[in-house]
Amino acid sequence: LSFPSGLTHESHKKDVEQVYLRCSEGSIEWMYPTGALIVNLRPNTSPASFKHLTVCIKPFKDSAGANIYLEKTGELKLLVRDGDRSPRKVYCFGYDQGGLFVEATPQQDISRKITGFQYELMNKGIASDLHTVSAPCRPCSDTEVLLAVCTSDFVIRGSIQDVTNEEEEQESIIHVGVNKLYRQKSKVFQLAGESGNWRGQIKTLLECGVRPGDGDFLFTGRMHFGEARLGCAPRFKDFQRMYKEAKDKGLNPCEIGPD
Repeated sequence: LSFPSGLTHESHKKDVEQVYLRCSEGSIEWMYPTGALIVNLRPNTSPASFKHLTVCIKPFKDSAGANIYLEKTGELKLLVRDGDRSPRKVYCFGYDQGGLFVEATPQQDISRKITGFQYELMNKGIASDLHTVSAPCRPCSDTEVLLAVCTSDFVIRGSIQDVTNEEEEQESIIHVGVNKLYRQKSKVFQLAGESGNWRGQIKTLLECGVRPGDGDFLFTGRMHFGEARLGCAPRFKDFQRMYKEAKDKGLNPCEIGPD
């Protein structure tokens, strides 16, 4: 969603404009910001479910020209300061904590400023998975793997073809060759050229130290701001073992062919 240029509103630098967004995810781009925007997220779900929602925003890499606040009943809490260049940082808060108030900062030349960010609304349980700060690289337990197979946005059997490390963004891109696609929410994994092979990319934290290696893995994870983010990823032979053990005991939370 783009907003008109502030250059056309020079005489209304104190204007406050209200916008209402019905989608559960999207982006906002405000060119040459002046005045302020109040962003109201109104998803097409039952109001009773609002308390279970988390809102996450991710500023564009070159976003500038405004501060972004969390606003509730007139009180403002600064979320993103104008000029903050924290790479890939995501800001999350409970839906019931308030709305977004985007206020332009005084500029000598607003024609060089564009404020923008992506947003997502998600279940609080999913959000806590995505932003776990304690031991984010810890291997998953058997129970966590089996649950991830049932609830993840993508589940594939594949191998690590290569790993690209992005030092500035503190992330690693895992280039995956897909041997079997069990499920994907978005078309992240696609046929590559005329080879007939399925390939795709999964992102994870640089600190996890992922390296190319032999053998197949079961990759699971979630889509986040249009990107595949790694969740549990045991070696495939380990997944086969834990799946068979759980199935023999009738404890597997869902059915999936391990072969």
